[in-house]
Amino acid sequence: MPPLSARSTRSSSPLSTSGVDRRVFLSTLLGAAAAAGLSGCADADAAGSRSKGDLSAPLADKVPQDTKLAIASYQGVQELQFKLAGLSGLPFTVSDWVNIGAGPDVINAFRAKSLDVGNNAGIPPIQAHFQGFDAKIVAINITRKPNYLFATKPGSGIKDVQGFKGRKLAFSQGQAQGVVLLRALKQAGIAYDDVNLVPLTSNQFLTALQAGQVDIAPLANSQAPAYLKQYGSKGAHTITTDVVDLLNLLWAPSSVLADRAKAAAVAAYIPRWAKGQVWAYEHPDAWNEEFYVKTQNLTLDQARSITALANKPLFPPSWDEAVKWEQETADLLAEGGFVKEFKVDSLFDRRFEAIAARAVPAEYRK
Repeated sequence: MPPLSARSTRSSSPLSTSGVDRRVFLSTLLGAAAAAGLSGCADADAAGSRSKGDLSAPLADKVPQDTKLAIASYQGVQELQFKLAGLSGLPFTVSDWVNIGAGPDVINAFRAKSLDVGNNAGIPPIQAHFQGFDAKIVAINITRKPNYLFATKPGSGIKDVQGFKGRKLAFSQGQAQGVVLLRALKQAGIAYDDVNLVPLTSNQFLTALQAGQVDIAPLANSQAPAYLKQYGSKGAHTITTDVVDLLNLLWAPSSVLADRAKAAAVAAYIPRWAKGQVWAYEHPDAWNEEFYVKTQNLTLDQARSITALANKPLFPPSWDEAVKWEQETADLLAEGGFVKEFKVDSLFDRRFEAIAARAVPAEYRK
């Protein structure tokens, strides 16, 4: 699907940004399946997805036999970390390590009941709530340094965020890249109506940049070296900011967490998820070789440039800061007319709050 041009007649309505009605924007971005969830069948879908189980019941001490979970492992990261760190011996069966990462894709996989646990940033749970799908955050890793930067199309003369005015910006409202862009604009004092937000998903960003269909796209630090290697000689460059996306989290449908056996399995998975990230952080040479070089086809120098920017994993015993950050993010989206205002406390299942922190050494507790 080609990117939409977001420049047309301006509107003073809070539902319009550079001429794009946010309701049309949302439907375009999420695709037919998600759009259906927001239209006539939304109530029926919400009724089917909202768990009727007791999410206040204490977690079981042991995982019942024959319990299975399908777990997200985008590009094989979680599965590889478990293998390299020796974190086998899970007290449940991983029915599938699902190669899935983008928030909209994770939400659709949750709906299809093909995924039990996802690994995303803070914005997908907000998006799921807006769509009427009930899911909860069960683990949090705080990120203190930027994971994303802004890449320009080849031949661009844009040097800083102020240069974004009047430009076409790749925007995915259901992913971390989207909130990073919105926070950068707000920090720079740029109104939504001063830019063209082009609705795309993150896997379309590189193609849109290469074709010159957008002027700017937020890229993960890990994507930038390969892009610059190919297009740096043609005038593409990157713009760094101090904008962070604070939350790297695990989340699961409430229907999964209302299942006593599966909830216990999720609780057993969380410590290993935390330990896997600590292992990768403490063994950058091995991680560079085994992941970036062998599976991502990057050079060792490119891999080192990525891990040099890596965040130290931090697992907070208290989620208060995370809740505050998530509320700010939801409010930012509501200000732009992308979602309706709501209190984000309902997105957190506090039964799992301290599990990750208890699994790691003190230096990795926030």
